[in-house]
Amino acid sequence: MTEKEKMITGQLYTPEDQVLVEDRHKTRLYLNKINTLSIDEKLERNSIIGQLIPNTGDKLYIEPPFYCDYGYNIKIGNNVYMNFNCCILDVSTVTIGDNCMFGPNVQIYTATHPLEFKARNSGKEFAKAITIGKNVWIGGNATLCPGVTLGDNVVVGAGAVVTKSFPNDVFIAGNPAKIIKNIDNR
Repeated sequence: MTEKEKMITGQLYTPEDQVLVEDRHKTRLYLNKINTLSIDEKLERNSIIGQLIPNTGDKLYIEPPFYCDYGYNIKIGNNVYMNFNCCILDVSTVTIGDNCMFGPNVQIYTATHPLEFKARNSGKEFAKAITIGKNVWIGGNATLCPGVTLGDNVVVGAGAVVTKSFPNDVFIAGNPAKIIKNIDNR
């Protein structure tokens, strides 16, 4: 397996692999353009976002600045809005369903490291995929940790730290996030 394949599938990999270094460099060039274009250059920004994140549905809007590791590991449905300063560490796949909204400063982290210091000091790392269902609203300054799955119609309170998965139709908040209430979406 290549280091890139190991990375995407959640195995320990070497981030200094030349292919990955080049991919991250290319991503930084895209992000630099996206984050510095004026508001009048919306069409050019959208075109660059389409190159950076090729797996998107219709009506994606990202307020700059936006940050990610690779872009190609992000899969986005239709009608998705990301407010200012969203950061997606897409070392593994991040899947975002239709009709999702992210508040400012939302952080989505697939990247993680071994707990044991010897393994961590080796420089190798790994990742766990994140899945976000349809109709999810993530409040400002919320953080999604590696391996989390959010069901459909979930609302994440501002500042929440989501360390585990949650089912459909719940409002979650806190650090660590817990279910505050069920949402009746009938």
